[in-house]
Amino acid sequence: MQLKIMPKKKRLSAGRVPLILFLCQMISALEVPLDPKLLEDLLQPPTITQQSPKDYIIDPRENIVIQCEAKGKPPPSFSWTRNGTHFDIDKDPLVTMKPGSGTLIINIMSEGKAETYEGVYQCTARNERGAAISNNIVVRPSRSPLWTKEKLEPIILRNGQSLVLPCRPPVGLPPPIIFWMDNSFQRLPQSERVSQGLNGDLYFSNVLPEDTREDYICYARFNHTQTIQQKQPISVKVISVDELNDTIAANLSDTEFYTKSSRERPPTFLTPEGNASNKEELRGNVLSLECIAEGLPTPIIYWIKEDGILPINRTFYKNFKKTLQIIHVSEADSGNYQCIAKNALGAIHHTISVTVKAAPYWIMAPQNLVLSPGEDGTLICRANGKPKPRISWLTNGVPVEIAPDDPSRKIDGDTIIFSNVQERSSAVYQCNASNEYGYLLANAFVNVLAEPPRILTPTHTLYQVIANRPALLDCAFFGSPLPTIEWFKGAKGSALHEDIYVLHENGTLEIPVAQKDSTGTYTCVARNKLGMAKNEVHLEIKDPTRIIKQPEYAVVQRGNTVSFECEVKHDHTLIPTVIWLKDNSELPSDERFTIDKDHLVIADVSDDDSGTYTCVANTTLDNVSASAVLSVVAPTPTPAPVYDVPNPPFDLELTNPLDKSVQLSWTPGDDNNSPITKFIIEYEDTMHEAGLWHHHAEVSGTQTTAQLKLSPYVNYSFRVMAENSIGRSLPSEASEQYLTKAAEPDKNPTAVEGLGSEPDNLVITWKPLNGFESNGPGLQYKVSWRQKDGDDEWTSVVVANVSKYIVSGTPTFVPYLIKVQALNDVGFAPEPAVVMGHSGEDLPMVAPGNVRVTVVNSTLAEVHWDPVPLKSIRGHLQGYRIYYWKAQSPSKRNRRHIEKKILTFQGSKTHGMLPGLEPFSHYTLNVRVVNGKGEGPASADQVFNTPEGVPSAPSSLKIVNPTLDSLTLEWDPPSHPNGILTEYTLKYQPINSTHELGPLVDLKIPANKTRWTLKNLNFSTRYKFYFYAQTSAGSGSQITEEAVTTVDEAGIPPPDVGAGKAMASRQVDIATQGWFIGLMCAVALLILILLIVCFIRRNKGGKYPVKEKEDARADPEIQPMKEDDGTFGEYSDAEDHKPLKKGSRTPSDRTVKKEDSDDSLVDYGEGVNGQFNEDGSFIGQYSGKKEKEPAEGNESSEAPSPVNAMNSFV
Repeated sequence: MQLKIMPKKKRLSAGRVPLILFLCQMISALEVPLDPKLLEDLLQPPTITQQSPKDYIIDPRENIVIQCEAKGKPPPSFSWTRNGTHFDIDKDPLVTMKPGSGTLIINIMSEGKAETYEGVYQCTARNERGAAISNNIVVRPSRSPLWTKEKLEPIILRNGQSLVLPCRPPVGLPPPIIFWMDNSFQRLPQSERVSQGLNGDLYFSNVLPEDTREDYICYARFNHTQTIQQKQPISVKVISVDELNDTIAANLSDTEFYTKSSRERPPTFLTPEGNASNKEELRGNVLSLECIAEGLPTPIIYWIKEDGILPINRTFYKNFKKTLQIIHVSEADSGNYQCIAKNALGAIHHTISVTVKAAPYWIMAPQNLVLSPGEDGTLICRANGKPKPRISWLTNGVPVEIAPDDPSRKIDGDTIIFSNVQERSSAVYQCNASNEYGYLLANAFVNVLAEPPRILTPTHTLYQVIANRPALLDCAFFGSPLPTIEWFKGAKGSALHEDIYVLHENGTLEIPVAQKDSTGTYTCVARNKLGMAKNEVHLEIKDPTRIIKQPEYAVVQRGNTVSFECEVKHDHTLIPTVIWLKDNSELPSDERFTIDKDHLVIADVSDDDSGTYTCVANTTLDNVSASAVLSVVAPTPTPAPVYDVPNPPFDLELTNPLDKSVQLSWTPGDDNNSPITKFIIEYEDTMHEAGLWHHHAEVSGTQTTAQLKLSPYVNYSFRVMAENSIGRSLPSEASEQYLTKAAEPDKNPTAVEGLGSEPDNLVITWKPLNGFESNGPGLQYKVSWRQKDGDDEWTSVVVANVSKYIVSGTPTFVPYLIKVQALNDVGFAPEPAVVMGHSGEDLPMVAPGNVRVTVVNSTLAEVHWDPVPLKSIRGHLQGYRIYYWKAQSPSKRNRRHIEKKILTFQGSKTHGMLPGLEPFSHYTLNVRVVNGKGEGPASADQVFNTPEGVPSAPSSLKIVNPTLDSLTLEWDPPSHPNGILTEYTLKYQPINSTHELGPLVDLKIPANKTRWTLKNLNFSTRYKFYFYAQTSAGSGSQITEEAVTTVDEAGIPPPDVGAGKAMASRQVDIATQGWFIGLMCAVALLILILLIVCFIRRNKGGKYPVKEKEDARADPEIQPMKEDDGTFGEYSDAEDHKPLKKGSRTPSDRTVKKEDSDDSLVDYGEGVNGQFNEDGSFIGQYSGKKEKEPAEGNESSEAPSPVNAMNSFV
């Protein structure tokens, strides 16, 4: 049988021994207990305990140390082979063996070279029980050779071309780490466009002008020797359009050159070459697959596994997704992997066929056997690999086929079967499992011993345990064959069974809950076929120590005496020691402090004595404590009560700390004569939000403790505030800090959304958890997604310190199911809710069809169209947009810009109204569908015409050439005829002096007329005109005007009359305003006074003597008005020597022709043409505007009639 031997352990006090003591004694090789007396007479074959690695690369600048340590009884001797032959270290003065071990030390620092000692070494440890061998240790010195000198020509290429800068480092041992830097030892920035391959070369998918530099330097770092070698700098110049000479620029347009130098092109692979390649990797290693592509725009790389999915937790992307890494690779990862390079112009793929091989690995390594004579046993050596490893056995370092024969062993492939072993069967066996990728070598000894049981625990050991605590009784043993262990209680007790007791494999007896009746003597008995051994141990159960009278909180006036009591009850066999502490430190060395059995007395109390006093009772098995607070206050007399908010609580203490709770206790401050109603507890998270206090709980004013619920992974500090009817106290001092254990998050991020920013991506965003919600270190987010309508598995990635993740390479506008789960170093949050999002939108592909237009009236049309299929919209439907425009008139056709109007109809509407159209117009429209990305293509243009409408008002209306009985009207056609004009309608009616309207006359005028003369009108009469145009659709808006026929009045000199004009003015709206009416009344009153004065003067002097006036004109001096007699003097034109102004009422020849009658207005006006103004009218003489101008020398001074005077201001 196989014997399990347990090492001896030092005995501890049973009351403090951990429960796990002696429970786990399994180690790689079963060992004889290290008891000095036992080791004196027990033999053990050698065991290799330490050796150098199989592939041992040394630093050639230091001495070579090849380790080989072993143990055994008797101590083993050591020998070495080098390259398969014996290595005689005595013949080489530079080689020594470390005393007491097999470690070789080769001194090459003083002389010699490391290359001399390159080779394969193996160590053998041997004693009389067998020989153990080490692995084959391949010793090689590290190498960091220099780069070969080479002349590197500058590289000149055009903007947009691809480029590969070769590194080709020297072959070193171990291989160097490659990186690219500049002359300033700054790493060159890398991106999706520029990156370093696994072979160290620097790849440019396309070059830009900013890539121009003269210091592209490849560095090789050899970590073993801590040296760095550098390649010669490479100069790269990228030629852009601006650097072409004038000759080339003259022959090539900008567009032509751009397409030649920066032509956009689909991707092609820079590495690997071709459409397919193969890759082998060993099990347990990191599988690294690489694809780097060139193209313009820069291609994006995607990875898939054909007929499978990439392992979620072992897959990582490096080098901007150009490198796919799978860690801990296994045979299941074999298969075809496909990398896809894609840009806007196309996509290509490369298939990498991966085969995972495996160096041998253990399924079951052989274990040491300790057998007694005559027993049977087996050594099993099972290993796996790809290809399947070959198993071979050696005994004491010699192949078993040529080793001395042993009748007790039989080899059956990977198993050696031992039967009826004897002491000569002791040996060390080596199992070698090897294939083309490596080997495994394991030593396992077979040690044949015949030993009766021995109990190693000292006899009559006394264990003392406090009641209700576990008790552990030791029984360390040894024997061959393996003894069986039994426990008995009392002298004649029966064997103890595992219904109340726990019997451990190492012989320990455990009493889970020791009671008073557990006291007694226990006997451990070990038996095998060679004998029996027993040992007695004793167990005593003690009463726990308790403080039955605890010290109490005290408030003492300064100068008084205070006493704290601490009465202890204990097991009578234990002697307790009681000590007192102040604020967890020793009491002050002061004679005022006296300790008398159960009391601490403090005399003449001072303020410094305030604090927490603790009584601690210790025994050899347990200890207990109790505390009380002493507050020192000022002595009486007590002042008049002052009512105020409470003083802050103090002496905050945290007790009973658990994972998610703690007890907080405090001492209340003075309530300042108003009872405390409640305490408010706040906390500060010094780890995540230092300095920010949060409300935690409130308790009654009678409580001084609170059990507080806590969150994981928060560094709590607490403070307490007291509140009474007056108000709230200041906060207490902060408590000590308490860091709760980390736990997995209990909630997930919120506001999870999935929207695409590009047609081929999905942007997943969320509101991250704050530090308080993380529940532990290493907060990360597991972002998962899959297509909603597909059968794909969830794809997941774990990210940290972000609130957004972009999934590239998605189909356009596809619904996705998304979930974001929080995790930290402890574990995952609950399963998150799944939300739906969409990948990025693209412009719609199809225009609305079957567009139809229905003209409702001359300004309104209705448009109908068929909806676009949802799949063609490629996004969220936002509506349809109608573009419509009016055909340009011939005068505007040469304008480039056509003003288009746009109407958008939300949602899925398939019809809409176009308001505000112009009548009698030619319109064109098209319809487009709109999504979140933009508009789709336009439908075919639809043309429609609006019918005629009523015209606008004529653009202008003027009255010219007024006479006694006629007025001439001139007008401009309507600016918007809105159709073909059929005629004009003129309506007019007279207005008398009281503004009453006369009969209305209706007159039709042909549409081709822009001038019309009305005859047979009344003289000196005001008329109001209403004028509008008509089309077949009806009458348009009208325009109104007013005008006056000329006056027939005798006694006015012809020159004055000839210069006058009839009045024709447009009706002004201000005529109805109050201020204007008041102003006109004031002017009329002034004129009336002037007329009365003139009338009186005329009755005195008669008419003006025209002959005297003519004579007076020869005098250049101006004759002033005579003020002394109230009469007007003769007039002279003060403007005689100034240029005439346009519209002057004075004739151009400055002469006045006298006719037959000085008072005949009619004769004067008709006889002399030179007296008319430039437009031939008389309006200026009687216009209200001219009344404000000074009278000229040729005007008549005869008083006008009141009617004429009023008409001139209308």
